[in-house]
Amino acid sequence: MKFPGGLDDIQLAGIVDRPRDWDTPAPAPFHPSVDGSLRPVAVFSHCFTCNKDLKATVRISRALAKSGVAVLRYDMTGLGGSDGEFAKTNFKTNLGDLAAAVRFAASELGPVTALIGHSFGGVASLVAAAASTQDNSPYIQQPGLFSQLRFVATLAAPSDTQHLATLLSRMNPAIQTRGEGDVTIGGVKWTIHRQMLDDFRSHDVTAWLPKVNCPVLLLHSPVDETVSIDHALRLMSLIQTDRSDQATNLTPVSLVALPGADHLLSNQPADLAFVTRLLAAWCHRY
Repeated sequence: MKFPGGLDDIQLAGIVDRPRDWDTPAPAPFHPSVDGSLRPVAVFSHCFTCNKDLKATVRISRALAKSGVAVLRYDMTGLGGSDGEFAKTNFKTNLGDLAAAVRFAASELGPVTALIGHSFGGVASLVAAAASTQDNSPYIQQPGLFSQLRFVATLAAPSDTQHLATLLSRMNPAIQTRGEGDVTIGGVKWTIHRQMLDDFRSHDVTAWLPKVNCPVLLLHSPVDETVSIDHALRLMSLIQTDRSDQATNLTPVSLVALPGADHLLSNQPADLAFVTRLLAAWCHRY
């Protein structure tokens, strides 16, 4: 299916994995959430240069649907089946696409209760959740869009956007010196424009993370060679920055280690099953 993205005239591709009985009235036991008022609806944001059809994303999303959670997984601009040119995207357009996906999911399934993000999609999910709590946010222009958000879950997420700009410029210095250049990621060649690096360097994620006001689940491998677990520890610290000198106001954050897992969760099938069970438990709990 296609839906309007965050950029004008751009259509994003998405797939909804929904429980079999989603279109029938849900009895009370269907979702043991705290207030019992909402069915769990999640939006899954993929990693940098990935798409909605990454094996881990598909398996987690489908398994969540079997557990009673409706999930929209989608392709950001210029990736997978979505329109647009990837080289012209950046972190701000990612956030616009995420907001568009939440808007579409809410219209198709009901209020979105969870954001799930893999790697760069994880930090985008956290910043979107934080920005939604602020008036006049530069990222989220629709008040109330995230009003029913219960939690954010990240898989191997970085704690900033600058590190990716540094990595890409090291992979091909021409991006910085000439304005564009090609890099190979996952065996695929991608053209990167300097505007992307400039945008990545411009976002102060550390200023947004303390504004996240819903529970957060961080899933990370201690041996992740792409995004080290130091990022997860930093995320936990930043999200729990005390905003009012009262410990009771700290945002609940849970960090779960995935021993031996790789960045794409592709080397140990048991990891996906464990991650899915944990995500499903959080979706139904909150």
